[in-house]
Amino acid sequence: MHSVTVSPNQRFLADARGEPFFWLADTAWSLFQDLTLAEAQHYLDVRRQQGFNVIQAVILSENDALHIPNASGHLPLLGDDPARPNEYYFHHVDAVMRMALERGLYVGLLPTWGDKVYPGGWGIGPLIFNAANARLYGQFLGERYRDMPNILWILGGDRPAAGVEAVWDAMAEGITAGLGRQPFFTYHPNGGASSSDTLPAAPWLSMHMLQSGHVHQDAPNWEMIAADLARLPARPVLDGEPCYEDHPIDPFMRSWRADYGRFTDHDVRKAAYRAVFAGACGHTYGHHAVWQFWDYGRKPLNFPVPPWQEALLRPGAQQMVHLKNLMLSRSYFDRIPDQTLLLDVAVPPAPSAHDPNHFHPLRAAYPAATRSAEGEAAMVYFPLADQTLTVDLRGFGGVLSAAWFDPRTGKTHRLGEYPNTVTRFTSPLAGPDWVLLLDLD
Repeated sequence: MHSVTVSPNQRFLADARGEPFFWLADTAWSLFQDLTLAEAQHYLDVRRQQGFNVIQAVILSENDALHIPNASGHLPLLGDDPARPNEYYFHHVDAVMRMALERGLYVGLLPTWGDKVYPGGWGIGPLIFNAANARLYGQFLGERYRDMPNILWILGGDRPAAGVEAVWDAMAEGITAGLGRQPFFTYHPNGGASSSDTLPAAPWLSMHMLQSGHVHQDAPNWEMIAADLARLPARPVLDGEPCYEDHPIDPFMRSWRADYGRFTDHDVRKAAYRAVFAGACGHTYGHHAVWQFWDYGRKPLNFPVPPWQEALLRPGAQQMVHLKNLMLSRSYFDRIPDQTLLLDVAVPPAPSAHDPNHFHPLRAAYPAATRSAEGEAAMVYFPLADQTLTVDLRGFGGVLSAAWFDPRTGKTHRLGEYPNTVTRFTSPLAGPDWVLLLDLD
C-alpha cells in the first residue's frame, strides 16, 4: 500500500504516486474492543467489498473500555496507566490491523477517545492522560506500528482540544518520534464543530475534520466545509462524522428515542454529496448499530437498530462507493465548488437546537454544484425528485453533454446536448435525489 499525503494545492489527498486518494471511511469506533477476530474479519471483508478504503477505529474506546475486557478477555492498560499498555490486548489490535492491511484498507486510527483527555462533557473516562504519559503512549504506538503503511492517525475523539492542546501535541510528538517520520494526522472533534475551531494551525495537523453530527436533518455541513477551506494555513477537510444511517433524529438532544424518526439512506447521501461538492476531500459514512457493534445481548447506546451484522448491508453503506467512483471518474485535483452555477437558489436558515421545526424545506431542497477549474465538466446535486434548478452554463466553452447520475445505483442515464446558456433542468420523478453531469463534448 502507498502512504497518503496532502496534494500540492493543499485541498485534496494523494498517494505516494501522486494519484488521487478519495477518503471513503466507515465508522467502526469499537472495532478493537467488541469484536472477535472472526467477527472483525467478516466486518472488514464486507466493507472492502462495498468499496470503503478507510476504517475509523479507536484503541481506547468509549463506554468504559478501560475496565471492560475486549473480546479476547483483556484490558488495554495496566492500572489505567498509558505508560503501561497490556501486551495481550495489543496482540488483538495487531491482528485486526494486519487483517485491514491484507485487505488493502487504511485504518483511521484513534489512539484514545477524547473522554480520557478532555475534562468536561459526557463520557465515563476516566481522565488518564497528561502531556508526559501522552508522549510515552504515542511513542509506544509509533514504534509498534512503524511498519504499518495503512495508518492515518486521528487524534481527539468527539471532544474539543481547548485547554488540553499540550496533551495532543505531546501525543503527536510521541507518535512521530516512534515512527521516525512525520505521518498523516487529523483530529476528530465534538458534534457541530471542526478541528479548526481549537487547532487552526497545529503544525502536526495534515487535514481538518469536522463532525456535522446526528441532531438535525440536513445539517449544513457544506457551510462548515466552505469555512474550513477558507482558513489559513490551507488544509484539506472532510466530514468525519455526519448523520449515521438509522440513528435517531433528536433536535433537542433529550432522549435519542427516535420520536422524530431516524436518518435514512437519503439523509446519508445528502450529507455526503453536499460535503464533497462543497470541496471536501472525501467523506465518512456511519451506521448507528455498526459503530458500537450492537447485537442482541449487548448493551445498546441510544436505541440502535438493527443488529450490526444486518446493518452492514443497509442501503446507505452500499451506495457510498458510487460517490467515490463518480469523483474519481473526472478531473480531480482541479475540482472546485461553484454555487454560482445555480441561479435563484435561496440560502436556508441555520438549524437551531431550540427550534421545534427541525425539518426545514429550504435545507431539504438545498442543491450543490462543483466543476473543474477549467470548465471541462460540472456536477450538480439535486436532493429532491422533480426539482427544477436554473443552471448557468455560459462559462463553459461549448456544447455540453448532460446525463443523470443515480446515486443509489451508480448508473448514468443520458439526457442530451445543451448549449452554453442559462438552462433549466428538472430531476426525474423517481429518486429522490440525482446528480446532473455536464461534460464538454
